[in-house]
Amino acid sequence: MHPLERMFRPRSVAVIGASGDPDKLGGRTLLHLKELGYGGRIYPINRSAPEVQGLPAWTSVAELPEVPDSALILLPAPMVERALEDCAAKGIRHVQVLSSGFAEEGGEGIAMQARLAETARRHGIRFTGPNCLGSISPPDGFFGTFSSLLATARPGPGTVGVATQSGAYGSHIYAVAGFRGIGISRAIATGNEADIDVAAAIDYLAEDPGTRVICASLEGCRDGDGLRRALLKAAAAGKPVIVMKVGSTEVGAAAAATHTGSLAGEDRIVDAVFRECGALRVASIEEMLDIAYLCSLAPLPPAPGVGILSVSGGIGVLMADACIEAGLAVPAMSAEVLAEIRAIQPVAGGRNPIDTTAQLGGRMHIFEGISQAMMRGAELGSVLFYLAHIGRNVPRFPPLERSLVALRRNFPDRLVVAVMTHVEEVRLRLEAEGIPVFEDPTRAVRAVAGAERLRRLRAEAEALPPVPTLPPLPALGGHEAAAKAVLAAAGIPVPPERACATAEAAVRAAEAIGFPVVAKILSEDIPHKTEVGGVMLGLADAAAVEGAFAELLRRARAARPEARIEGVLIAPMLRGGVETIIGTLRDPVFGPMVMFGLGGVAVELFADVAFASAPLSPARAARLVDRVRGSRLLAGWRGGPALDRAALEAALVAVAALAAARPEIASIDVNPFLVQESGGFALDGVILTRDAPVGDA
Repeated sequence: MHPLERMFRPRSVAVIGASGDPDKLGGRTLLHLKELGYGGRIYPINRSAPEVQGLPAWTSVAELPEVPDSALILLPAPMVERALEDCAAKGIRHVQVLSSGFAEEGGEGIAMQARLAETARRHGIRFTGPNCLGSISPPDGFFGTFSSLLATARPGPGTVGVATQSGAYGSHIYAVAGFRGIGISRAIATGNEADIDVAAAIDYLAEDPGTRVICASLEGCRDGDGLRRALLKAAAAGKPVIVMKVGSTEVGAAAAATHTGSLAGEDRIVDAVFRECGALRVASIEEMLDIAYLCSLAPLPPAPGVGILSVSGGIGVLMADACIEAGLAVPAMSAEVLAEIRAIQPVAGGRNPIDTTAQLGGRMHIFEGISQAMMRGAELGSVLFYLAHIGRNVPRFPPLERSLVALRRNFPDRLVVAVMTHVEEVRLRLEAEGIPVFEDPTRAVRAVAGAERLRRLRAEAEALPPVPTLPPLPALGGHEAAAKAVLAAAGIPVPPERACATAEAAVRAAEAIGFPVVAKILSEDIPHKTEVGGVMLGLADAAAVEGAFAELLRRARAARPEARIEGVLIAPMLRGGVETIIGTLRDPVFGPMVMFGLGGVAVELFADVAFASAPLSPARAARLVDRVRGSRLLAGWRGGPALDRAALEAALVAVAALAAARPEIASIDVNPFLVQESGGFALDGVILTRDAPVGDA
């Protein structure tokens, strides 16, 4: 049994703070447990009433005739700590603190929440909240929540699990799911997450046999490794995870912090973690539920190709356009298949979409032949049927229904989606056969695209490789030359270059390296040399080098008089290739992350970069490169030569390994890393350390 099983499916529950007034939170929660089908034993705890809402009440949990599986606490915040101690003394090990007034309000609330967490750890209690909405399990009739939604609407039983921090967000999902007929398996709102967080809930849902697809919403995350493990566990179990992360802007992140007392992670990093763990990030509740609905009924499509059969040419084109915009393919049917289709329906037009025209309405017996031919006619993962309003004509629908069901059964690994207005009876019959039904064509396409992205993400999901052991490295910190010595020792290629304290030494270095050369100011205090004019290119002879040495010192002292100047770095003038950037940072939640993008001085302007967790496997390094739009330049652009992508990927793996293996490194900036036709070089490098001991590995 999963450690959180009794949080969702308790056989008995104590309601601490139960009230006879259903307008109070303790009264509403008790009413839900009484009236909505829960079959377990309910123990109201009320210090002054012998009976609450017709049930015998106890003054404390100590008096209960058994140890309940779970307890719901709905008391004023100052009384919650004592109630939790009482639960511990009774032996209750699953508690939900629905009371508010803790860390979300700051001040003493933070201290009270910390004491709750310490009490729970000391006694081995797992608890949600405080300031949470509770949990529900519709298949069991368990609604351990005070949500007012349940008075007018509630989700029915199903296979979609929900884990969310925000209670209001959770209740909105429950409501919309209920209105749309999407059934819920288990759902939980974790609130302030003093103990159980969304990651722990995902971990449970990944094991829960009643859950087929998981929807999650986060405002912040404290345990990055725990979230990674939970998402990978769901991917390994074949359960799609569709997630929303709010707080993606500076304003949103600040709001999330004040709302839950947690810090929102840097958005691009969170996005990268979701992707590499197989979870699909979406931007709206509508999109989340559309994809969850589809995945709860049907398999993920085995290929990106989509076949479209439409009784309207215009709607067919609309859907085809939406497919292309969403990253799906719309392959044309072969000539043989088109001939077969037109033998059945001579007026059918197009190659995909196939337009049967409105004549299909009078010849529904031909639908099965056309649809079966389409499925054989191209590499399709999904087939979408736009059927106008046929789903509202119950007496005439059965022939079409039989054709759709036959197609679904003959091709059980494919998505078969009906798009039409309909009555509930028709929708329910098709859903029972694993056929999703949408009224809006574009939403249907976007849901299919989401399912296709989930398939690709699941295939690529993998745990991080072990942190490598590196050879001894030079001391960290210092100027560019010191940073490059560390990079070279870690396996990142750097050009032959020399640090020079005098003009005479610079000339000798240039003669040894070979003209032309590059001269760069060498100062730990000037990491961005171009901003002070600290780089001079194409120095063709000794006189040019000698003059550049003096000029670079003059510029640096004029721009940064306080900087420590250690001389000039002389390096070969390398030509050709593409400048990229390789960087790392240490995220406070997710640890070391590696960044890749097009390099040079304009990297911040274009922001064409992508992130991944460190360390990197070679396969993940390749996918990181692919996510940058400008990486197409590496294959040769407008007749240019193809560049050494393998050398770039090897450098990415090496930089990521360095960041992961040395926790004292705060960040690495290799900008640019020049990718050439053969090989590549780190032309500049900065390594910043944290406040930690620095030394050899």
